[in-house]
Amino acid sequence: MENADQRDHGWVINARGNDLAGFLRSRRERLTPVAAGIEPGATARRVPGLRREELAELAGVSVGYYTRLEQGVSGTASGAVIDALAAALQLEPAEHEHLRVLATPRQRATRPRSRRSKLRPSLRDLLAAVSGTPAIVIDHRADVLGWNHMGHALLAGHVDIDAPDGRIRPNIARMLFLDAHHRALYCQWDDKAQVTVAALHQAAARHPSDPELQHVIGQLATDSPEFARMWARRPVRTCSYYQRELDHPVIGRVTLANETVALPDDDQQMGLFYARAGTSDADALTLLAQSLERRVAPQTLAGEEKAR
Repeated sequence: MENADQRDHGWVINARGNDLAGFLRSRRERLTPVAAGIEPGATARRVPGLRREELAELAGVSVGYYTRLEQGVSGTASGAVIDALAAALQLEPAEHEHLRVLATPRQRATRPRSRRSKLRPSLRDLLAAVSGTPAIVIDHRADVLGWNHMGHALLAGHVDIDAPDGRIRPNIARMLFLDAHHRALYCQWDDKAQVTVAALHQAAARHPSDPELQHVIGQLATDSPEFARMWARRPVRTCSYYQRELDHPVIGRVTLANETVALPDDDQQMGLFYARAGTSDADALTLLAQSLERRVAPQTLAGEEKAR
């Protein structure tokens, strides 16, 4: 039997929350008449956002055409209409691009995805080469494809370091919402959660035929009411650089720069965490590296003894 979250967010389970209709509706309801430059009428409004006819007039399209878009009857729109709607809705650049992806069939008609992303051997070598900097590679589903020792120690020391090579990989989104240890790492958890949900929204728009991605979204919507509420808001954000304040069980409070680099490998990205040299945060990373050496050294010696 479905629980309440599954019934209330059934479109989430089916990855329907990413469609053009839902996105348009959410942004129309967000924009107030005052912000849109519309004079308040004499009659009371039932909702705070724009009416369909008001948005259609602002965008220069017919009410019937816009209504079909928002009702999901028409799942496509021309470039000119997309730009007009984006201007009328006062969308941010990332939201404008998201709208374009949702409304352009050739971008949505991606090939069926493999069930498992692969990490190039050269990327594995790169992770090892930047051994002094915590680094991690994830795919569009937020599955962890690989990390170096520092990345593992910083983000998920309680998880087996070889887990990305296992049958079930760690997933950053699952850990963020469902793993108490990983959740406690982020001092501004809500901000990190919003970014993660936004990334999954955009991934689902790019890969609407990916059953594994839909499974991740569906599981989170079922198991986490917080995720379901955030998903329903359809957040869209694009940023490759953040300042993350972490509360780490070994090194305590530390603020690190988090740089995200897109990789030319089927929607994969590398995350790097670092601090300016000479700062207390850089000293904290040095402390983490030293604690890691103390843990790894006995294991290495034991392995060498066993090999003799």
